[in-house]
Amino acid sequence: MFRNLLTRIFGNKQTRDMRRLWPIVREINEIYEQLHDLTDEELRAKTDEFRQRLQEGETLDDLLPEAFAVVKEACRRHLGQKWMAAGIEITWDMVPFDVQLAGAIVLHQGKIAEMATGEGKTLVAIMPLYLNALAGQGCHLVTVNEYLARRDSEWMGKIFEFLGLTVGCLDKTQPGTPERRAQYECDITYGTNHEFGFDYLRDNMATDADQIVQRRGHFYAIVDEVDNILIDEARTPLIISGPVDRSTHRYNEIKPLVYELVKRQNELCNRLLDEAERLLKEDPNSREAGINLLTVQKGLPKHKRLLKMRGEPGVQALIERIELEFLADKKMPEIEERLYYVIDEKGHQVDLTELGRTTLSPTNPKLWELPDIVEEIAAIDAGDFDVLELVDGRRVLVNGKPQERASYRKETQWEIPRHDGLQRIPHSMVKDVIPGSEIPKPERDHIKELLRAEHAVQTEKLHNISQLLRAYSLYERDVDYVVQDNKVIIVDEFTGRLMPGRRWSDGLHQAVEAKEGVEIEPETQTLATITLQNYFRMYKKLAGMTGTAETEANEFMHTYNMDVVVIPTNKPCIRVDEDDVVYKTKREKYNAVIEEIVRCHEQGLPVLVGTVSVEVSELLSRMLARRKIPHNVLNAKNHQREAEIIRFAGQPRAVTIATNMAGRGTDIKLHPDVIRYDEKGRPTGGLQVLGTERHEARRIDRQLRGRAGRQGDPGRSKFFVSLEDDLMRLFGSERIARIMDRLGIEEGEPITHPWVTKAIENAQKKVEARNFEIRKRTLDYDNVMNKQREAIYGLRREVLLSDNLREVVLTLHETAVRYAINEFGDPARHSEEWDLEGLLDYLQRCIPYADFRSLADELRGLDAEMFVQAIVPKLEEAYEAKRAQLGDELMLRLARWVILRHIDSNWMDHLLAIDDLRENVGWRGYAQLDPLVEYQKEASLLFEELMVSIHKGILEHFFLTQPVVQPEPAEQQIRAMEARKARLDEVIPTAPPPETLEEQEGVGDGRRPVAAPRPVRVGPKVGRNDPCPCGSGKKYKKCCGAPGKAGSDEFPLGE
Repeated sequence: MFRNLLTRIFGNKQTRDMRRLWPIVREINEIYEQLHDLTDEELRAKTDEFRQRLQEGETLDDLLPEAFAVVKEACRRHLGQKWMAAGIEITWDMVPFDVQLAGAIVLHQGKIAEMATGEGKTLVAIMPLYLNALAGQGCHLVTVNEYLARRDSEWMGKIFEFLGLTVGCLDKTQPGTPERRAQYECDITYGTNHEFGFDYLRDNMATDADQIVQRRGHFYAIVDEVDNILIDEARTPLIISGPVDRSTHRYNEIKPLVYELVKRQNELCNRLLDEAERLLKEDPNSREAGINLLTVQKGLPKHKRLLKMRGEPGVQALIERIELEFLADKKMPEIEERLYYVIDEKGHQVDLTELGRTTLSPTNPKLWELPDIVEEIAAIDAGDFDVLELVDGRRVLVNGKPQERASYRKETQWEIPRHDGLQRIPHSMVKDVIPGSEIPKPERDHIKELLRAEHAVQTEKLHNISQLLRAYSLYERDVDYVVQDNKVIIVDEFTGRLMPGRRWSDGLHQAVEAKEGVEIEPETQTLATITLQNYFRMYKKLAGMTGTAETEANEFMHTYNMDVVVIPTNKPCIRVDEDDVVYKTKREKYNAVIEEIVRCHEQGLPVLVGTVSVEVSELLSRMLARRKIPHNVLNAKNHQREAEIIRFAGQPRAVTIATNMAGRGTDIKLHPDVIRYDEKGRPTGGLQVLGTERHEARRIDRQLRGRAGRQGDPGRSKFFVSLEDDLMRLFGSERIARIMDRLGIEEGEPITHPWVTKAIENAQKKVEARNFEIRKRTLDYDNVMNKQREAIYGLRREVLLSDNLREVVLTLHETAVRYAINEFGDPARHSEEWDLEGLLDYLQRCIPYADFRSLADELRGLDAEMFVQAIVPKLEEAYEAKRAQLGDELMLRLARWVILRHIDSNWMDHLLAIDDLRENVGWRGYAQLDPLVEYQKEASLLFEELMVSIHKGILEHFFLTQPVVQPEPAEQQIRAMEARKARLDEVIPTAPPPETLEEQEGVGDGRRPVAAPRPVRVGPKVGRNDPCPCGSGKKYKKCCGAPGKAGSDEFPLGE
């Protein structure tokens, strides 16, 4: 009551916001009236005048009224002109309304303008873009798809060009090319969020300054459909990945086992449902029937018979009662152990039960035991393991003494601990026993690497089983993905569009490929990654516009510090939004939708039907075809004619079935014949929007509704819901089911009431809150990486763009010397207590251009800081000697090449380590530790190790690397260029914890490269993580396979 009183006195937030904007709007209009008499050249000259005034000290805010008035006048002068935009001829008919001017002011202020569909957001953006482009630092307009970027750049481009600005569009160019860089050099650049983000990542993987396209940084951006990009897609980090050294998955081997398990689960659930049906006929309150139904709900929650039975009177209440009873008595495991595996739809996880584990591996229970690798390695170091040398030359690790076994041979046997089972070796096979204490250190290190490799194989096997179960249980064909051209292509859950090239991460995509029997593409590893939140937070000023942002205002403020301002419509909205209609089953719901479509079609009204999946859109299409109703289907399988289909969706009798309309970007304009009113002036015509299911986000539903009633047109919206819908089933159907039972609702009879609509909105709020927590957690984790990313990318950029790297190289070497001191002594003590001779020998090996050993007496007794300062002159001396040998140009190229190689190689390993940490740190929660805090600690330690590796690697190889001339035939050069193009992957995560998004890029024209002669390999290929064959005990990548080793101390001039 008190809040209502305050609102009456001071107005609500929208009223207060608009009260501040109207005076500026009036000032713009007054200046606009004074511009009519200017010639085109005089109006165009205003741009140069504004730039000059900015240089003289005026601010963009000072120029705003005049600049916006100039743009409005330019729009007026183009009325009636025609030009092509995205292949379609358009006639310019727009001059900004006052509410559009208000929206433009909000965008310039770095806020979010919520403007209803059809209010001209595309036009609104050109005013703040023009104003901010005057600063000469580049402005970006971010759209949700390439079509809109191309259309809007060509549509609005004429206005910008008239005023003397340049306009670029990323859609027209290939990444990393001079043409792409030219688009960024324009005053205003249009593109998709993914292209902007991936260009940033590619820039920070570039090996040549010419490959960097985003040179002017991130000054100002307007994000179209801001809620879709900054919230819906924010769960999906952008990842550029490349192929791993070798594939380790075992999906083809494991698939038959998992398929059999899934089959058995289906058969079990069918038997339980048969038994439950029989028991319910005898007793509607049968406890045993309730237990059976609850078991099926845990094992196959989307089983069609279960969903149908839940809609019968009293059944849902029975299941809930049994579930509460088992939860209260903490006996839920008894229900779960009846199944082979348990599906958690909310958590998007599948857990094997003991029955499932026994079924998959009846003879080998150790398959499910992951030994403590840390304990085993510690035991090897302590000498607790012995080695058996067998008569056939093999060696086997054992951790126990031989025991006599009852067998027909009556001889002693050793039990060999192996992760895939227990193996026994008879005494007669043993030639010698080597005690653990006598095993040489290199061999112990080799044994540890073998154990790690065996542990990795076991972990991979378990992971593959888990992902295959998720693929079979949680991911549906034609809902979550489609199969085209023997490839699994993800369907965007928010827009219904196909996302070719993107892959689920963490092996999930490969699991789905195995499930569908298509070719399993190679595994990838992360090369570069960033979340959309952290990418867009790099802009000095960020703005956004959408039709639906108010419901997410808190998240925009929390994550991006952006306020949401609701802009009123130019004309009052007269669309009729009816209450939801709830049915018990999907079958009843779809029949009702078809009847409603037929009724509207007979009245000559256009109908837009919104669906949540390809499967539902095709089902409705078949049902309409049987009723002989002509219609268009717009879904992930049929999106080529999108703009054309939407453009004609407002014609009389047009029926359009479309998956999620979010971000479609094309207005549905009504034919005059369908704009109807009754004798009292109430709307009876217009576009009829029918939703077949409530989306988990209220914004998506509001966007679908918003397709009707644009610019004051009549229209109507109505949602059809069933208790079997995912949202209702998971988050909100219990209360409504009880209401329907109480009212005695018969089959086919709906329930409609404002309370029901409110209950559905409450269910959506639950999901939105959960998703917000997921995005917030994703950001919390990425914030740790963000600081590390900025440090590495900042160094890379300095190395690539600097014309003189002397200071950079010397600083890196100085830091490397500090790290070296840590290995040869305690920096807190004086140098006489270090292994000074070892340290100077190390420096002498790394830097043969200076004499370090002669400094021994001079350096003795110094502290760490004085020691480093005494070494610096020798570093400078060595650098100058190397420069005199190579010359300035070659020295610059050498420095750049060595530094980038070591940064990139170590950064890639660091990302792999971070991925592993991120994947496993969640288990710390069971030890009452905060996984995020643990992640922050360990990520910081990993980053310290990374910096040590980078600095030491550069020090150890910079002075030893020599240039070699490698003349290449033209054909060989072409092959080398194609080979160097990283196989980039567009990625998405495994759902719902932070999803990830990979990008994959092939050769531009799709031609296959000419096959290069393959080298003849002697012996097996050595992987990066395999033990080094030199016998050092180190991993290959840290030893002979490290950058600069095995012949890589040659700097190829041909590159």
